[in-house]
Amino acid sequence: MSETKTICFFNSTKTWGGGEKWHFEMAAFLHSQGVKVLVIVSPNSELSKKLKEKGVPTEEIKVSNFSYVNFSKVNKVVQFYKKHNVTTVVMNSSEDMKIGGMAAKKAGLQRIIYRRGSAIPIKNSFVNRYFFQNVLTEVLANSEATKKTINAKNPVLFPENNITVIPNGIDVDKFDNLPFECLYKKEGNELVLGNLGRMVFQKNQKFLIEVAVELKKRNIDFKILIGGSGKLEKELKDRVVQENLDKEIKFLGFIENPKSFMNSIDVFLLPSRWEGFGYVLAEAMLCEKPCVAFEISSNSQIVENETNGFLVPFENVNAFCNKIEWFSDHKNKIEEMGKNGRKKIENEFNSALIQNKVKTFLES
Repeated sequence: MSETKTICFFNSTKTWGGGEKWHFEMAAFLHSQGVKVLVIVSPNSELSKKLKEKGVPTEEIKVSNFSYVNFSKVNKVVQFYKKHNVTTVVMNSSEDMKIGGMAAKKAGLQRIIYRRGSAIPIKNSFVNRYFFQNVLTEVLANSEATKKTINAKNPVLFPENNITVIPNGIDVDKFDNLPFECLYKKEGNELVLGNLGRMVFQKNQKFLIEVAVELKKRNIDFKILIGGSGKLEKELKDRVVQENLDKEIKFLGFIENPKSFMNSIDVFLLPSRWEGFGYVLAEAMLCEKPCVAFEISSNSQIVENETNGFLVPFENVNAFCNKIEWFSDHKNKIEEMGKNGRKKIENEFNSALIQNKVKTFLES
């Protein structure tokens, strides 16, 4: 067993999402910097495959919501920690937090960190109270909005001074070097609006149909491009037909390259009900596209009202449409606000800067 201390990332999610992207990029970055890392993953998960390609050490275990009461599984994780001389663990999901945290406490780890990337209030359950008050030493949140949700349902669930906020980062150089193609040819002088995201309740694309109805009433020349797929896709498409918006709203399906999408629009729209960190806003701004979003969760961390876009009250159709109409009347301002957005991402959210902040946090 090496005497070098190891930082462990625990992420058993099988599919690929924002949490997996963060754990992959951080583990790969630290590994490239000569820091000893271990990632505990689910067998054959997307994260596991990508880490192996990078040569990052992994251990595999299947995790379910009640794995933390399975003594053999907990002990298996304890053995992983001891084998690799782990002193710090960073855990992804609620399931990971429970089994990884239980094993970490049993193994006597110095730092037991829950990385929280979703701005959804934590339930004030007996199990959560036990883990937050007896097991976890720290919480790493990706936004101030996410931080607020930790104690939203129980003000004394976890000490606020043990919650650190470090936002998600975006690899600016990598994004800039991505090839792209235009996905839509603008017709005449229309304002091309866009939204990109999974078609699920959280992303709230239904609101954009209401927006389109109002914009049409105002005789604004516009198009809304919606990229993405998901379980609500048929429902959304049916609603568009019902509202006779076939010409105004175009569904582009799953988008492999977000840069191609962003370079096909003038203004990005985000109607999400919540966002832990609006990564898609950062992608839009890197392509110099101003954004219109709700004044909720972490959006204000990225969108500076009247500087690189607009923030409006939640689900206020008139207010949302007023900002879109403003862009339609002030097309000369789109480029200026887009450049402001680009500068903000470069200066505050560049992954090179963010990853070094996380490295300092984990090594402190």
